[in-house]
Amino acid sequence: MSGRNEILFMGFDIREFMESREREMCGEIDALGGNQLLNSSPDDLCNYLEKKYKIDVPRLKEGEITVEQSEARIDVSRDPGRVIHDRSKPFYLKGTAVTFYVPFDGNHELFYGRPSTFTTNPPGAGIRENEIILTYSRLDHDANAVKSEFEHDLYEIRRWLEWMEKDISTYNNSIRGKAHAIIEARRQKLIKDQGLVASLGFPLRRRDNMPQTYITPTVQRKVQIPKPSASTSPFVPEPTLEMQEYEHILSVISNMVTVMERSPKAFSGMCEEDIRQHFLVQLNGQYEGQATGETFNFDGKTDILIRVEGKNIFVAECKFWDGPASLKKALDQLLGYATWRDTKIALIIFNRGKNFSSVLTKIPEVIKSHPNFKREISYKSETGFRFVLRHRDDTNREMILTVMAFDTPI
Repeated sequence: MSGRNEILFMGFDIREFMESREREMCGEIDALGGNQLLNSSPDDLCNYLEKKYKIDVPRLKEGEITVEQSEARIDVSRDPGRVIHDRSKPFYLKGTAVTFYVPFDGNHELFYGRPSTFTTNPPGAGIRENEIILTYSRLDHDANAVKSEFEHDLYEIRRWLEWMEKDISTYNNSIRGKAHAIIEARRQKLIKDQGLVASLGFPLRRRDNMPQTYITPTVQRKVQIPKPSASTSPFVPEPTLEMQEYEHILSVISNMVTVMERSPKAFSGMCEEDIRQHFLVQLNGQYEGQATGETFNFDGKTDILIRVEGKNIFVAECKFWDGPASLKKALDQLLGYATWRDTKIALIIFNRGKNFSSVLTKIPEVIKSHPNFKREISYKSETGFRFVLRHRDDTNREMILTVMAFDTPI
């Protein structure tokens, strides 16, 4: 017979548990200070919330099962095949107890949750923080019987966990999207609130008793998920280059390369500076002489800089491909040139005489290995790539980097 410590999977409704977790997440977003929310990267906040509120269904590590044997006192007072004069009291015989230890990963509390699919005969076991304990006591030494009973119980536990996984996977797949929608809605409201107050024409009154930081409510977790740090100072929107305008600038550069490809003799042998001048001619035609080369900007000089009304709207660096190290150096230079408000930048790579397919393979490897890399994003180009980087002096400030590679004439 098996020694079962407690009934599993019948303690609480897993659906109500998921709804509770979602309400906790919404409450944490609502409790964030307005300036802290506006100064934070939405993607970083979503990453934090997704990790914190994701529910980890226990996963059995069946390859690491261990077993232990010990003597046991077995009560046989209810055995009708035995002659016992007083069945109102326990009658013990010496037997053998075999205990199986089944390790698992995930939240051990979920062994007490009831999935939407269940039966009226749930399995039972002892649960520690990271292992299931199943004990079987017998008066004989029938190993096959012990193994058969254990395998049956393990199968039932596995089956209930599979039912739970179906319920929770839907929740886990949706949690990031819900967090993003709530964050974006609140950000838009806060920005509109600022616009409303600004339009009144009166100075903003400060509240002396307003908290400067927000402390996350205590949540029991194996691993503490760090919240993205963000300034609580007043949020001031900065002028930024519209994505449509950014794409237009890149298209002007790309079209100029098409001209170079169609007239290779006219451009063969040109150095970086000569090629850059051709780009500047085209860009100045679009931006009324605002495109300049080798302009001092922040910590150095950048190859292409477009300024409108005294403010930078586009910063780019042009380089001939000379291996991964040269690309990393060019990126470091570009990040050094970019000021805090420069959120859209570009690297223009010219390949001359090298295996272009190999160059295209190495470019994303170099960018992804850079300490400021955050993620790659979709970019519809056979020879171009797009990434999100963090600003070198502000981890919450994100920059879009487009790398455009061109095979130029020798």
